[in-house]
Amino acid sequence: MSEKIERVKTLILGSGPAGYTAAIYAARADLKPIMYTGMEPGGQLTTTTEVDNFPGYPEGIDGPTMMVQLQQQAERFGTEVRIGMATAVDFSNEVGGIHKVTIDDSIVIEAETVIISTGATAKYLNIPSEQRLRGGGVSACAVCDGFFYKGQDVAIVGGGDTAAEEASYLANICNKVTMLVRKDFMRASKAMQHRVNSLPNIDLRYNSEVDEVLGEQVVEGLRIVNNKTGEKEEIPITGFFVAIGHKPNTEIFKGQLEMDETGYLITPGKSTKTSRPGVFASGDVQDKEYRQAVTAAGTGCMAALDAERYLATIETPQEVS
Repeated sequence: MSEKIERVKTLILGSGPAGYTAAIYAARADLKPIMYTGMEPGGQLTTTTEVDNFPGYPEGIDGPTMMVQLQQQAERFGTEVRIGMATAVDFSNEVGGIHKVTIDDSIVIEAETVIISTGATAKYLNIPSEQRLRGGGVSACAVCDGFFYKGQDVAIVGGGDTAAEEASYLANICNKVTMLVRKDFMRASKAMQHRVNSLPNIDLRYNSEVDEVLGEQVVEGLRIVNNKTGEKEEIPITGFFVAIGHKPNTEIFKGQLEMDETGYLITPGKSTKTSRPGVFASGDVQDKEYRQAVTAAGTGCMAALDAERYLATIETPQEVS
């Protein structure tokens, strides 16, 4: 069975804040963008109940509604949003070259420019009670959701810099933070460890793992197990934060684009340019520092502007058979 081939000026992979913002700017620049949503249309915000820290929403907004509105805004300017996932890529090394992206193993898109906004996926413990209560008190972003637990008792799991930073953030707004570290030491830098240890309302527990998140509709507590002694303990909490890392959705780009040791795409300096001319990356797929909707949207804008400027510097490629 022959594959269907389609030529486009700008192809956008991914549909979170970065992808939709890139689409808005690209469409307004008459780049006629085609967007494929990927496996999780709308990205990580579709699993977030309330978004209070995105500018322009004084009363807050729930994540799925925000993503629908961003899609509507992108479509208003001419973006064609399609359901589908990239399953293979063949990026050109040449300036002005054509990039080939296979969608769902059946459609080949030949694109003059590609904007990658495939995001990153938060790592979870993958215990049933944790998955069931996601959005009901279980979160992978303390900066995003910590405000909702102001003055309450919460817990966070993780031992790296991100966990230490988020525990410190929570300690400033919550009554008590129980921090669970699986090993008998933290992987965080010494500076971050000192910060955690200096905060009196952080209860740091080593050799501790989560046995179960307690609660039917919302988080009501946590059952902890000491992995040295086997002793179990239940603590009352209303919020549970997982800070054990993120995995960038870049598996398909290995061997095609430069990435760091953890899989994040490398975009040098303030640019969104990748190692292939005409291919740009925005959002959490290249940002492991901030991982916020507003910063993702900002890099989506940058990627569209970079794509527009790139196209302005090259001649229109000849059609290929």
